Amino acid sequence: MDVAVGIVAQRDNERAQALAASLVDALEREGASVVVDDATGGAVGTSAVPVAAMASRDLVVSIGGDGTLLFVAREVGSTPILGINLGEVGFLNAVAPDDALGVVTELAAELDETGTVAERELARLRATGVETDWTLEPALNEIVVHGPRRGSGGGATVGIDIDGQRYAESHADGVLVATPTGSTAYNLSEGGPLVHPSAESLVVAQMAATESMPPLVVEPETEITLTVSETEAAYAISDGRNRQRLDPPAEVSVSLANEAVRLVGPQANFFDGLDKLE
Repeated sequence: MDVAVGIVAQRDNERAQALAASLVDALEREGASVVVDDATGGAVGTSAVPVAAMASRDLVVSIGGDGTLLFVAREVGSTPILGINLGEVGFLNAVAPDDALGVVTELAAELDETGTVAERELARLRATGVETDWTLEPALNEIVVHGPRRGSGGGATVGIDIDGQRYAESHADGVLVATPTGSTAYNLSEGGPLVHPSAESLVVAQMAATESMPPLVVEPETEITLTVSETEAAYAISDGRNRQRLDPPAEVSVSLANEAVRLVGPQANFFDGLDKLE
């Protein structure tokens, strides 16, 4: 089998590490080239590399919750990813642990035979400075622009322009732009709508605005500009992790990233995931 596979297990999760070890054994018996992430290598006793180095692999397997898959997606870009669900909800990870060996080995065999497998692309967002030269790492869930902190006295005035037309401007904790994938995350906690994964759209939602407008659903190609003022500092944040300090007044452009995340294998049931949110 001429297939290269990377496996990333949720950090400090013995169940994830044990499953990773079983997958390594099964794939290597079939002749595949397998590596695991650095944090897992010592626990399973096999070749280990940084997760970013798996971008050249044919397939990367993420074992854990949606947070683990988000981390893997940031590191490997457009490399196909299969998610094995050890979390509570699992909107992105569709494979149950008991099914993992069969699904992974079958996918590897299909890749070896045909060179490709069926996949689903998930849009990502990028935030860039309009008048300054910076770009955040792509976001699978959301881009957030907010003041120095959440809550009383910590917001900013944020204007929202959609294709050059002003939609809203208000003092607020911030504004977020979410993908359909991210509609079940931060967007939902801020009162934004759920968006079905098959819908090609983005959500723009204010966060605790004093003069609020309803969350707005727009086409993915929409030009979205967020203008921050009346605060000494602000931040643009990608998926709650990568951040850029802003010096207001400042403008942030939010658009689709060039590369989507590519998920392979069974697709998670969106409505089953919603039941677990309750």
